[in-house]
Formats: sequence, C-alpha cells, structure tokens
Amino acid sequence: MPTLTINGKSFTVAAGTRLVNAIEDNNVNIGHRCGGKSKCTSCRVVFLAGEPTTMTAAEHAKLTEKGMLGTMRLSCQIVVDADMTIEPQMTLESVADWTDTGPRCLDAVEPDALVRPTSSF
Repeated sequence: MPTLTINGKSFTVAAGTRLVNAIEDNNVNIGHRCGGKSKCTSCRVVFLAGEPTTMTAAEHAKLTEKGMLGTMRLSCQIVVDADMTIEPQMTLESVADWTDTGPRCLDAVEPDALVRPTSSF
C-alpha cells in the first residue's frame, strides 16, 4: 500500500484511491468545489515527491487554461498508485469565504481518464 505524506504527516492509502478522496479521508479539508470534475482547480496540490508521470486530458486542459501547467496538479484527476508527498493549496481553513469544501468526489476519476505523459508538456 502506498504512503501519502501531506504537510509532513504520513498515511497508508489503498492503491487505486482517488488522491482528492485520500487527502480528505485523512482529515485534510482540501477543496473540491466542482465535485472532482476538473472544472474549478480548488483541489490543486504541489508535489514534493512522487508526482505521477501521466495526466488526464481534462487535467491538462484545465491547468493549461488557468496557466498552472507545470506548477500544480489537480488531485481530483490523480489515482494514488505509488508513494506521494504533497502540499494541498486550497483548504477550508485557508479560504475565508468557504463554508464547506464541496461535494464528495466519486471513487473513479471523471470526466475522462485519457492520459498523456507529463514529459510531453
């Protein structure tokens, strides 16, 4: 089982778990305002180690649109399949006008799991 390290705290996560849900399930109130559909970027994370080498088409499109490609990743579009060390960028505690983080994301990545190698960006 992979180890997920968030802000210096480590947790064991079942392989295949959607990253945004793994973060939330370990008591970090990460944003997911669009419900994990790669529409809002509130689930953005910075990888310190273990960044996946592939990216969904939806994540690529949204990060390109927002000018974030190469600097952040969307946790709603990533499946935990190896050890990862991350820093969530938007949490309930860090965004003043949020009263919740958003609806729970489905277990499977949506809308489209077509992947592209990150090395081609």
